[in-house]
Amino acid sequence: MVLQTLTLRLAMLGLMATVATGASAYDGQELAGSAKIKIDDARAIALKARQGTISSEELEKEKGGSGLRYSFVVKSGKTLYEVGVDAETGKLLENAKEGANPD
Repeated sequence: MVLQTLTLRLAMLGLMATVATGASAYDGQELAGSAKIKIDDARAIALKARQGTISSEELEKEKGGSGLRYSFVVKSGKTLYEVGVDAETGKLLENAKEGANPD
């Protein structure tokens, strides 16, 4: 019981620290130092191109554009879309319905 209470308190402290600092982890965050466009700006670009709710996000090296891009899965209605934003230029690289084998 004491261990459960301690674990719960530590989890809550971690959550509060994340909320207080505005920090949020995403896949590929270690590449953020190489990106000229920050993730908050990339999110805004993605949501301007495809209205909805972001359900996942990552920064990845991928062919096309500068080779470094943010990829967002945006839920619009009942449909999922992949929206890609170049991490160097902010240019929209992709805005398409997720396929049968999303990456």
